[in-house]
Amino acid sequence: MSTLFLRTLRDDPADAEVPSHRLLVRAGYVRRVAPGVFTWLPLGFLVYRNVERVVREEMDSAGFQEVHFPSLLPREPYEQTQRWSEYGDTLFRLQDRKGSDYLLGPTHEEMFTLLVKGEYSSYKDLPL
Repeated sequence: MSTLFLRTLRDDPADAEVPSHRLLVRAGYVRRVAPGVFTWLPLGFLVYRNVERVVREEMDSAGFQEVHFPSLLPREPYEQTQRWSEYGDTLFRLQDRKGSDYLLGPTHEEMFTLLVKGEYSSYKDLPL
């Protein structure tokens, strides 16, 4: 413990609005970077990894399979579902150097649907 990168706080952080935020910051689990953006400190990241491990073990024992999608997603799938415009200004959007539109994916339903559609073409392959 003497070498752990840990600093607890005596007082509540001024920017904390909810009890869980106050407790996590005071106990040295996280530090706020910006509104809604946090850095996981070593103690907090250890807990994070343990929760992730338990969830993964439960999913594995239930026979589920895991995929991992990118955070930046192209505009086209969201245009097809009209969610590019439905989300309005609440999405973080950007263009690459070639002018292609991307967004920071709030969800991945479009990408998951396209993934399955691209990999499987017959109902005989289902359930999966």
